[in-house]
Amino acid sequence: MSKLSIKAPAPIGLADIAEQAAHSVEMMSQIRAAMLSPTTHKPPPVWNLSQLAALLGIEKGSFTHRMGRGDLPAGTLNETGTRRQFTLAEVRTWVREYRKDSLRPAGAEAVTISIANFKGGVGKTTTAITLAQGLSLLGHKVLVIDTDPQGSLTTLFGILPDTEVEEQDTILPLVMGSETSIRYAIRPTYWDGIDLVPASPLLFGAEFALPARQTKEEGFEFWNVLHYGIDDVRGEYDVIVIDTPPALSYTTINALLASNGIIMPLPPSTLDFASAAQFWSLFSDLTTQLLTNRGHDKQFDFMNILLSRVDSSDATGAIVKQWIQSTYANRVSVLPMEIPKSAVTASATVEFGTVFDITKYDGNARTFKRARDAYDLMVSYIETSVQSVWRRHIEQGQLAGTAPTKPAVLNRSTPASAAAR
Repeated sequence: MSKLSIKAPAPIGLADIAEQAAHSVEMMSQIRAAMLSPTTHKPPPVWNLSQLAALLGIEKGSFTHRMGRGDLPAGTLNETGTRRQFTLAEVRTWVREYRKDSLRPAGAEAVTISIANFKGGVGKTTTAITLAQGLSLLGHKVLVIDTDPQGSLTTLFGILPDTEVEEQDTILPLVMGSETSIRYAIRPTYWDGIDLVPASPLLFGAEFALPARQTKEEGFEFWNVLHYGIDDVRGEYDVIVIDTPPALSYTTINALLASNGIIMPLPPSTLDFASAAQFWSLFSDLTTQLLTNRGHDKQFDFMNILLSRVDSSDATGAIVKQWIQSTYANRVSVLPMEIPKSAVTASATVEFGTVFDITKYDGNARTFKRARDAYDLMVSYIETSVQSVWRRHIEQGQLAGTAPTKPAVLNRSTPASAAAR
């Protein structure tokens, strides 16, 4: 038998890696320009009259009658004059009017939710952005913070982390100590009702800056940097959503300990199930070392498992779902819906979008409805949890004799003396 003659590849040097990196960034820019042509910026979706009426939960005739009062946006006719369209901002104006009793009450502040899993590819970033979009469509104002140096969430907002985000645009100045409030990094997005703190690869510097400050600065608590950093803006948002890196990093720790609630997207696969078990073990060990052993405490208002990337035809997945339901049946609970592994999500992601970005789906209508309904149900359920936290804020304020200006302080993991800093 003759042997194959294979030429040994040339060694790859650091200069070659730098060249590859530059080429990758250039290709990403070209792809983004092609996908988002002609402006290279993500356009927000538009709604027709029937879609807006359905979003409000009223009949089309009732909507038309209400529009006749002239105090809410009437939209505009399309180019052919056959259909009335509403911008995202106009849609949110209608929603906030019709759902004003469901919005954040006086005396309550933003509820912070971290989307976390130490394993990649579980739908974490998709969950973060769809939760933010869905809540905004219910009338809420949302701040999204990307703490993952890969910047996948930032990319889904139509922003390239490598070329369009500088160090001062991320949470890094907050981490370094040159800023004490996250306000400097907040920017508007293409989606009305959602502001963003973006991420970039430069954010890897946080993994060196935080332990360095911990050793040099007396009384410094690296795990509370983001917690204190969002204090200044809690009163300006209804919900703050934090997307975390797929690792137990210093930024992940900051996100988790700054949160009222945690959502873990979890596909029903054996490896993902095992990884989730490690998450809770490591998180428990971490909080014991940082908080319990120091005499501190931290209370979360909710912790949920979200079944994600669910393939209904996968027999093994059905078994793992039973494991998940049995494992998470107490304080950490499984949300009563499943996010399907769907061609809808895949096609939307290719165009830097989500199911909420899709104005008209070219594929199977039932497939789209199944995916959209799953995300709508997830958002609705989380809104209920958020509203419960708001009620607790108000009750705590009443017990204290006054509405709290910063209700999150009551859940602080640090003593009152530290919280007063």
